[in-house]
Amino acid sequence: MRIILPLPLILFLRLAAMLYVMATGAAFAQPALTNGQTLYLPVYSHVYHGDIDSKGAPQQTLVSALVSIRNTDPANSIRISSAVYYDTNGKKLREYLPRPVNIPPMGTHEIYVPRNDTAGGSGANFVIVWNADTASNAPVVEALHLNMPSGRSIAFITTARPIATR
Repeated sequence: MRIILPLPLILFLRLAAMLYVMATGAAFAQPALTNGQTLYLPVYSHVYHGDIDSKGAPQQTLVSALVSIRNTDPANSIRISSAVYYDTNGKKLREYLPRPVNIPPMGTHEIYVPRNDTAGGSGANFVIVWNADTASNAPVVEALHLNMPSGRSIAFITTARPIATR
C-alpha cells in the first residue's frame, strides 16, 4: 500500500527536519564554557605486547609521556592548580605542580614523565584540576607516549576526560 501525502505536508516535514538538524547541529558547534574541571588522563609507563614468555609474562616496552595542557580559549587565561600522578593500583605517586600554573590564552603547559620512570605502570593516570576566573573553553589535555629506538618506534596519544565540572 502506498501513501500519498499532500505537497504542503511534504514541504512542511522537510522544513521541520532541516530546522531540527540546524538547531541541534548549532548546539553541538558551540563550546561549553565553564569555570573549571577535574580531568582524568590515562598514561602509560610501559605497554605490553608480543607473546607470553616462559614465565607467563608478556613483553614490555617502556614509553615516555609528554602531557600537553592546551588552553583553547582565545581571550581568557586558565590556571592549573593540580596535576597528581597515580600508579596502576591508584596509589598517589607525586604532585607535578608545586604551585598553580597560569596558561595564557592559546598557550600550553607541558609535563614530562621520562621513559625510565616506570613507577606508574601500564595503568597510570593523571588527575588534573584547572579553573578560570571567567567562564572559558575547556583545555585540550593529551599525553603523547613515545619510544623511538633506531629501527622501531612506538607513538600513541591518550586524551583526558572530565570527571567533575565547576
